[in-house]
Amino acid sequence: MDWHAILFAFTLTLFAGLATGVGSAIAFFARTTNTSFLSVSLGFSAGVMIYVSLIEIFSKAKLSLTAVLGDVTGYWVTVGSFFGGILVIAIIDRLVPEMENPHELKRIEEAEHPSEEFKKKKLLRMGLFSALAIGIHNFPEGLATFTAALQEPTLGIAIAVAIAIHNIPEGIAVSVPVYYATGNKKKAFWLSFLSGLSEPVGGIVGFLILLPFLNEVVFGVLFAAVAGIMVFISIDELLPAAREYGKAHLSIYGVIAGMIVMAVSLLLFA
Repeated sequence: MDWHAILFAFTLTLFAGLATGVGSAIAFFARTTNTSFLSVSLGFSAGVMIYVSLIEIFSKAKLSLTAVLGDVTGYWVTVGSFFGGILVIAIIDRLVPEMENPHELKRIEEAEHPSEEFKKKKLLRMGLFSALAIGIHNFPEGLATFTAALQEPTLGIAIAVAIAIHNIPEGIAVSVPVYYATGNKKKAFWLSFLSGLSEPVGGIVGFLILLPFLNEVVFGVLFAAVAGIMVFISIDELLPAAREYGKAHLSIYGVIAGMIVMAVSLLLFA
C-alpha cells in the first residue's frame, strides 16, 4: 500500500473541500444589507447549481449507468434516480416545520407584506437546506477525487481544481443567506465551511469502507439523485428568494452569470 499516494489523494480532496471556505468568507465582507447583492448572489448560486446538476452531474450519472445497464435501461435508471432525489428532498422539505404557525391569525397587511423576521427565518431555512444539499453533493465528489487521484495523480489534480472552483460559489450559496438571516458572520462562515468538509470525509469513507463495494451503478444512481436534490433546492428556495429580495432582472442576471462561470470552469478543466 502506497501511503504517499494515499496522502496525496487525501490532500487533493481536502483542498477541493476547503475551497468552499473562500465563498464562505464573503460573509465577512458584507457590512450592511444590500438586497441587490443578495438577489444577484442567490441567482448566481442557483445558476451554478442548476447548470452543474443538469450538464455535469446528470451526464456523468447517465454515462456510468448506460455503460453497465445499456443505453435504454441506463437512461431510465438515471432519470428515475434524478426524480427520486427530488422526491427525497421534497419529503424532507415537507417534514421540516414551517417558519410560521398556520393556526395563528395574522393581520391582512402582514399577509400581504411578510415581516422582516419571517423573511429572515425563510432565508435561514434556505441556507440550511443549501448546506445539506451541498454537503450531500460534496460527499461523492470527495470520493471521486480521492479515487481518481489514487489511480492517476494528474487526473486527480485536474478534478480537484475543477471541484474547488465549483465549491467557491457553493460556499456563497450557504454563507450569504445565513448571514443576512442571522447577522452573524461567524455562524455564516462556519456553517458554509463545514458543508465543504464533507468532501474529504467522502474520500476517507470511500477509502475505509465503501471503495470495495462501489460500482458504476451505485455511483451513477447516487450522482443522479444528488443532481435532482440540487435542482429542487435551486427552484424551490434560491430562485424565489432571489426575486423577492431584489429586482427580477437582477436575479436572472445572477442565474446567467452563475451558469457562465460554471460552464467556463468545466471547459477549462475538461
